[in-house]
Amino acid sequence: MNEASRKLSPIGKDQADQHYREAPNNLEAEQALLGAILVNNDAYYRVSDFLKPVHLHEPLHRKIYEVAGDIIRMGKMANPVTIKTFLKADEKVGDVTVATYLARLAGAAVSIINAEDYGRAIYDLALRRSLITIGEDMVNIAYDAPLDMPPQGQIEDAERRLFELAETGRYDGGFQSFNDAVALAIDMAGAAFERDGSLSGISTGIHSLDGRMGGLQRSDLIVLAGRPGMGKTSLATNIAYNIAAAYEPEVQADGSFKAKNGGVVGFYSLEMSSEQLATRIISEQTEVSSSKIRRGDISEADFEKLVACSQMMQKVPLYIDQTGGISIAQLSARARRLKRQRGLDCLVVDYIQLMTGSGKSSDNRVQEITQITTGLKALGKELNVPIIALSQLSRGVESREDKRPQLSDLRESGSIEQDADVVLFVFREEYYVKNLEPRDEFDPKYEEWKMKMEQVKGTADVIIAKQRHGPTGTVKLAFQSEFTRFTDLADPSFTQYEEH
Repeated sequence: MNEASRKLSPIGKDQADQHYREAPNNLEAEQALLGAILVNNDAYYRVSDFLKPVHLHEPLHRKIYEVAGDIIRMGKMANPVTIKTFLKADEKVGDVTVATYLARLAGAAVSIINAEDYGRAIYDLALRRSLITIGEDMVNIAYDAPLDMPPQGQIEDAERRLFELAETGRYDGGFQSFNDAVALAIDMAGAAFERDGSLSGISTGIHSLDGRMGGLQRSDLIVLAGRPGMGKTSLATNIAYNIAAAYEPEVQADGSFKAKNGGVVGFYSLEMSSEQLATRIISEQTEVSSSKIRRGDISEADFEKLVACSQMMQKVPLYIDQTGGISIAQLSARARRLKRQRGLDCLVVDYIQLMTGSGKSSDNRVQEITQITTGLKALGKELNVPIIALSQLSRGVESREDKRPQLSDLRESGSIEQDADVVLFVFREEYYVKNLEPRDEFDPKYEEWKMKMEQVKGTADVIIAKQRHGPTGTVKLAFQSEFTRFTDLADPSFTQYEEH
C-alpha cells in the first residue's frame, strides 16, 4: 500500500478506540452517593468538606448535589420531593422525567457507610480530569510557541496550576458564594479564640506589636522598611525565628498538619548568606555578641551556649534561600514547592530592591518594582500566608531635620505603598543622636546631648504607617544592638501606642 492510500484508508474499530478516550468519570458512583444523601441527609456531611458540585461529572448530578447541599445547610430535609421543585420540571433523563430519576436514585441508595468512599472516588476522578486539562493546555501551548509565553513562563504557569490543583482540588478560581466566605470568617474567629494570645493572625513573638496588629494576617503583604542601620533585617529575623520556634503542629482529618501556634517559615535572604543569618539568630538567642562569634573571641562557657543553642535550632522549621537577585517567578515557584514539601505559614523577603522582575530586563525600575510587589501580593493570596517584604527608604530622609520615615520615603514608592496591606517603618533615634555627639566633652551642649542619649538609648520605634485592618501609630520596643534583638520594653508604661 502506497503512502496516499494508507492516509485515506478508513479507521478500524480498534484504531477508533485508541484515538477516542472519554474523560475519567464514574456515573454509577455519583448516582450511589446522591441516592445515599437523598435517603439520609447525614451522608452529605461525610463528603461536603472535600467534595464540591464542580467535582461531579454529570451536569444534572452537579445541580442535584448543589441544591441538596443548600437545603441541608438551611436545616431542612432534602429528598426527591423537596429537591424536584428546584429543578426544571420538563427536563428529561433519557426517557424518564427528573422527578422519576430522583425517586430511582433514592430507591437504589447505598448505605451511608459507603458514602465517603464513593465521594473520594468521585473527587479523585475530578482531579484526573483537571490534570488532563492542564496537560492538554501544556501540549497545545508548547506546539503553538506563542511569543507572549516563552518555555520558562509556561513551566512557571504549569507549576502554579498544578500547585493550586494539589492544594484545593480545583484550579479554575472563579466566584465564591458569600455563604462560604462567612463560614471562613467564623472559622478564623474560632481559630483566634483558641490560639495563644487570642490573635487572629500569627504571633510575631513581640507582644506590643501583636497588640497593635492582631498578629500577621494570612495573605497580607507586610512591607518592613527603614534606612540602613535601623535594624530592619534584625526585626525580620527576630520575627521569623519567633514564629518558627513557636511552631506547634495539629493533625487534620485528612492526615495533613496545620500550625496551631507559630508556623513554618521561608526566608529569602538576598543580601546576607545563610551563615550570617544563622549567626545573627544564634547571637540573639544566646546573648553572645555576633561580632565576638565571628572573631572567635568567646569563652568556653559561651561556646557551650552556642552548641546547646545550635542543637535546639536544628528542630526549628525555618528554611533559608540565599539566592541573590532572584526573580519574582523563581521565588514564587520555590515557595510553592516549600509549601508542598514542608508546609509554609510565613514568608520573609530581604529585600525587595534586590529582586528582579519576571520579564525582560527593563530600564524602567519603577515598573519592575511594580511587577515584584504585585507578584508578592498575588503569591500571599495564592499560598494563604503573610509575606514580610523588606524595603529600602530613599536618601531624602537624611536631608530632613525630622528623620522619622513617611510613606513617601519608600523607594519607587507608588506600587509598594499601594500593594502593601501593612507598612512598618523601623526608626532608631539613638542611631542619629549618637552621630551628633560633641567632640569636646566640656562643650556646654555635651550635657544636653548626654541627656538626650540616655532617653533614646536601647529603644526603637516601629511606626505602623499603613494598616488595612487596623489603626496606625507607633510601637516602642527595646533594641539590644550587640545581640541584634528587638523585644518588648521592660517598663510597660513605655509600650503605650502613640496614635497618628
